[in-house]
This record gives sequence, structure tokens and C-alpha cells, in this order.
Amino acid sequence: MAFSLPDLPYAHDALADLGMSAETLEFHHDLHHNAYVTNGNAAIAGTEWEGKSLEEIIVGTYDKSSVAQNGIFNNISQLWNHNQFWEMMGPDGNAMPTELEKALVESFGSVDEFKKQFCAAGAGQFGSGWAWLVKDTDGALKVTKTENGVNPVCFGQTTLLGCDVWEHSYYIDFRNKRPVYLTNFLEKLVNWENVASRLG
Repeated sequence: MAFSLPDLPYAHDALADLGMSAETLEFHHDLHHNAYVTNGNAAIAGTEWEGKSLEEIIVGTYDKSSVAQNGIFNNISQLWNHNQFWEMMGPDGNAMPTELEKALVESFGSVDEFKKQFCAAGAGQFGSGWAWLVKDTDGALKVTKTENGVNPVCFGQTTLLGCDVWEHSYYIDFRNKRPVYLTNFLEKLVNWENVASRLG
């Protein structure tokens, strides 16, 4: 079974008043995300990875010794990243559930400190990449950042929240103001109920 582009869980204009325009979603989901689906399917066709899950392909093709990853990994990991990204945002769910707030306070001292570290990670990622909130293999919550399409699956971590800091994610709405985009993401766009559901 080839992978397919999932529908957005909301209308293209559902986030417009919150800082992510319909135009951004049309470019980002309908064009960029779809390209990862198309190119990923083409890359795995006829290989040992055909028929495997996204996670199996990501783990199996990630080269931890190299900054430049292969074409299969790049497209499949970005396909997975974006599948998660749309689900982590929404027009509703902006109130943080108590269990998530408690977990963040335990790990970071306060929710504000978590947000500060998350924004710093995203703003400090040179070039393209992602900022993440993960549950690490030791059970602790941590903020990380990764280059290009690399994601927490590569390291056996549980992904709780991810923010795309490739320019195509924010340039239409925020131009070159990545820190402002990150702050807006945390304050207005994140579906904290979805994040809390990933705690396990």
C-alpha cells in the first residue's frame, strides 16, 4: 500500500485568525506535504522498504553518522513529521490539560520555562529543521531540535509536540521573523489536548 496525503483535520482557513493563513496551509499541506508523499512513494517502490510502516522506514534508513541523509529517509521522515504537525494544531484545544501542565512543571520548573526553551530551540536551529517536546527513553520530558527532516523516532523518543521551522512553514505569514512564529505557535496554534494525549 502506497502512502497517501492525509486530509487536514480542519479547513484551510480555520487557523487564519490564529496566525496561520489559508495560503500557508495551501502551500504547506497541499504542495510541500504532498511532494513528500509522492517522492517518498517513488523512492521506496521496489525496495525492501515497500510495505513497511513510516516508523520502520525512518529507523531503518536513518544514518546517525551523517548530516546528509538519503532520499528515502528525507521524504518519509518529512511525511511522518507533517502527519503529526497538522494534528498538533487546531482552532480548539488551546487550554492545557492538567496532566500535561503538571508534567511540564516537573520537567522544566514551569510552563513558561518550557516555552522559553522550546522557542530558543526552534530559533536556534540553523537552517531548516524542527523543534520538539519529547518524552525521552528515561521518561523525562525534554526540548530538542533536529536538522532537516530528522525526528524523535530516530532516537526512540516519544513525540509530544513538534514545530516546523523550515521557511515554508512561516514565511508567508511572518516573513523572516521565526521567533515570532514560534511564540505564536505556542500561544495560539497548539492543540494541547492532542499533546497531552501523547503522554501515554
